[in-house]
Amino acid sequence: MITEVALFDLKPGMEAQFEAGVKAAMPIFKRAKGCRSFKLVRSIEKPSRYRMLIEWDTVENHTVDFRGSQDYQDFRKLVVETFAALPDVEHTETVGATF
Repeated sequence: MITEVALFDLKPGMEAQFEAGVKAAMPIFKRAKGCRSFKLVRSIEKPSRYRMLIEWDTVENHTVDFRGSQDYQDFRKLVVETFAALPDVEHTETVGATF
């Protein structure tokens, strides 16, 4: 399993619209092939900064299956106008002990 970490910096004042768009997109992520969990967190120090932490079975479930889908386009339509810049996305894997 891998974790996608997507960093979003928003235009100031667009936080509520972004959160509403993400909430509206929950069914999209729930049905996405290989998507196991989804979490949206907001920075305390920088309230216009968010991170999405999404667990996928494989990197390809995100980069090929999801990004190549109409669902991805529909998700982007819900949130893209809130972006101050394009999100920074990386994929991680757990390599140490967790508790």
